[in-house]
Amino acid sequence: MHAPLEGVHRRQRQHTLGISLFWRTFILLGLLLLGSAGGWYQLFRTLEYEPRVIDNARQVASLVNLSRAALIHSDAIARVSLIKTLADQEKVRILPHEPGDKFDLFAQTELERRMSNELIARLGPDTIVASRVNNESGLWVGFSIEGDSYWLLMDRSRVGALLGGGTWLLWLATVGAVSLIGAALLARLINRPLKQLSIAAARVRDGNYQSTRLDEGAMSSEIREVNVGFNRMADQLSKIEQDRAEMLAGISHDLRTPLARLRLETEMSVPDEEAREHMVADIAQVDTIIDKFLDYARPDHLTLVEMPLAELVHESVTPFAVRDDMEFQVDVAPELRVLGDDVELMRVLSNLFENARRYGKTPGTGIARVRVAATARDGMVSLRVRDNGPGVSPEQLPSLTRPFFRGDTARTAATGAGLGLAIVAKMVQNMGGQLELANSPSGGLLAIVRLQQAHESKATAKPSQRLKRRGAGKD
Repeated sequence: MHAPLEGVHRRQRQHTLGISLFWRTFILLGLLLLGSAGGWYQLFRTLEYEPRVIDNARQVASLVNLSRAALIHSDAIARVSLIKTLADQEKVRILPHEPGDKFDLFAQTELERRMSNELIARLGPDTIVASRVNNESGLWVGFSIEGDSYWLLMDRSRVGALLGGGTWLLWLATVGAVSLIGAALLARLINRPLKQLSIAAARVRDGNYQSTRLDEGAMSSEIREVNVGFNRMADQLSKIEQDRAEMLAGISHDLRTPLARLRLETEMSVPDEEAREHMVADIAQVDTIIDKFLDYARPDHLTLVEMPLAELVHESVTPFAVRDDMEFQVDVAPELRVLGDDVELMRVLSNLFENARRYGKTPGTGIARVRVAATARDGMVSLRVRDNGPGVSPEQLPSLTRPFFRGDTARTAATGAGLGLAIVAKMVQNMGGQLELANSPSGGLLAIVRLQQAHESKATAKPSQRLKRRGAGKD
């Protein structure tokens, strides 16, 4: 029996975890823009950046070779002057390479490794390229002059200019941020008409036709046509709803007035008492059927309020509990509260109790034993109404809530219009709930009314109350 309810819980969880169209559009556009930026950057690296690194390595190698040649062909005094000139004008320092120097290789990134390999290929396998020597950063290139080892040190800022430094990372971060902002704006622009349409559709669903107007001057012709069509549909539905309300108001007077006169004339003019009672009963049945039709045709929108479930259940049970052919067992925690309409919920319970009285009597006893219980789970309250009758064939269960459907008429001998459970299902749906019908494993028909819980309540077990009252009552 719990399988249908578990399916409802799964559908609700799937709906809750679903991603909105805005976020789907935003993610897709963001991935597209970021992918485009990443592809452009990779293309730039291949066609422009790596050749620039190789060219810069060539320039550094040329500078090392020129410095080495100049130092080789100059005397000691000119060598000191040359070293000072290189430091002042070219920001290049020539330092002796001591055996105890500690250095870190210039190979932290792929581009640095590429440049280091290019320098080694041009200057010789004994060339050392370092990024730090004795805790001083820069581009250090080790070379030898007549057996003496030297370092050529270029300023770190110059090395950063050659390799791009963090400029490209900053540029990529900026492009990524701008891409995401652009994706958000595009997604908002694309999904705004759909969001407005969704809000308007929800208002129409709730019966609020007057404040449901979409912009008929939208720039997009497709959106404009949809908005115009939706507004026309809302106007037509509003007119239909108004016509239905006027029709229902007239039916009560136009049909019941002749019925009242007919009943009065029957009681006064028919001499046979038995025939008169049958005719009066037929007129009462017609009046009841009219009530059913009016209930089923009543407008769908309701104003939901917080209600104490236990009080409404006991108030609905009382008129039936005084009958000598019904027994009730009520197990509803007093702290349970639901969102609904008190009049509609009492009509729902009355229809279920009447259905149990007619078709749910325990075989061989002539008494309908009804158990009413309620539990709370996942923000919903499940109100269970079970009788001990013969139940319904599994093939007929899905059809019980269809208008004008009657089950086994030979078994039930029903004289109604076949609208009872259809009215119950519609009323429950109007209150934002669901109706489930199934055969109870212990026998009888089980109806589960699921309504929204007003707030979190700690429902504790409450001793069952057996309401068994004997008395003379009329059907």
